[in-house]
Amino acid sequence: MKKQLLSLLCALILLLGAVPSAAALEGESRQAAETLAALHLIDAVPSGEALNRPAARIHGTNLLVRLSGAGKADLPSGAQDYAVSRGWVTVTSGQSDPLPTAEFCAALLRLLGYEGFTDENAALFARRAALTTRDYGETLTLGDLYQLARDALAFPGRNGESLAQGLVRKGLCTQAQIQDLFPETLTARQVADRHMAAAFQLDVYYTEKAFQNNRRSNGGSGFFVSADGLAVTNYHTIADAVLATATLITGETFLVEEVLFYNPDVDLALLRISRTSTAKTEVPFFSYLEIAEEPDLRRGDRIYTLGVPLGITPAISEGIVSATDHEVEKFSSSCVVNTADISHGSSGGALLNIYGHVVGVTSGAYEAGNSLYISVPLAPILEADWEAEGISLAEVVEEVKASASI
Repeated sequence: MKKQLLSLLCALILLLGAVPSAAALEGESRQAAETLAALHLIDAVPSGEALNRPAARIHGTNLLVRLSGAGKADLPSGAQDYAVSRGWVTVTSGQSDPLPTAEFCAALLRLLGYEGFTDENAALFARRAALTTRDYGETLTLGDLYQLARDALAFPGRNGESLAQGLVRKGLCTQAQIQDLFPETLTARQVADRHMAAAFQLDVYYTEKAFQNNRRSNGGSGFFVSADGLAVTNYHTIADAVLATATLITGETFLVEEVLFYNPDVDLALLRISRTSTAKTEVPFFSYLEIAEEPDLRRGDRIYTLGVPLGITPAISEGIVSATDHEVEKFSSSCVVNTADISHGSSGGALLNIYGHVVGVTSGAYEAGNSLYISVPLAPILEADWEAEGISLAEVVEEVKASASI
């Protein structure tokens, strides 16, 4: 009996640790409301009780119009008619009804100029694109609505301009007022929110039968370096693979179409990921990571890792650079040693600097030591002639960025 009670207590402690407390969620919502109020996008910061109440469709519509920078002169017949006329809002009835998450995500995406989604799958699209950072459920509370709107302010629109920058351009706020939305250096939380959608779990199959039976032979991590589906991982994660798949933070899975380049001496591989999921859903683009032009790491610099340790869940870890230009016997290029925790399954994940740019690929660890994790540099794959024409990845990434439908 005592053992059962102890087991139940342990389970309860784990559950409470995994679920954000009401106070934490309220604090997040209040901070978002304060940001919106400072930019005059809402009239006042509601009480905590009000933030936890369901948001109505009319709340979403009014906020959407303010985010667009429309003034009273633009709204002769009201915010709803204006939003409908612009094509942002498609549901006109039940304005006092609870606001569906997917519906508001669709409206935000339309405001930002994106296409390739429906009202039904807009929430999934938004999470894949890193517009939203968590699953909000079917309907939004007022606090959820404010958090979504706050995050959308800094998200780049289809034309490259964010909503916050649009408000500055229209003279509705100053650059100083939006400065905190665009920090030069990122915390671990900000890196996770902005960039986790670009990392994926890589499942490798050594035979077609293993793939058909969904029994993976090996696994690791990877990350996108272009919106069009170019991705980087370690060579040792895809060695001997017949088939491989990439599973995103959304749970969507995509086939690896081909290995464009690999080099076992530097433990790097370049992949092309299909833009049609195994569920036959075609996506217009992937969230991707910027590669640091000059990594320029020094001992003591703060760094982050993104990956899927043990194939369990997308995860971030934080640490510092312990050594640069470290020689590892099995690699022909010098490596970075750092203290950001990784595990089996993290191989092929991204090592990021404080600006959120890739400075290495997580590759392994000294098992006999503590916090001695190894990352390989990207320089070999950036400089390699990975096609017959001698085109480098750096050139291809720039070409894809210029032409990608994002």
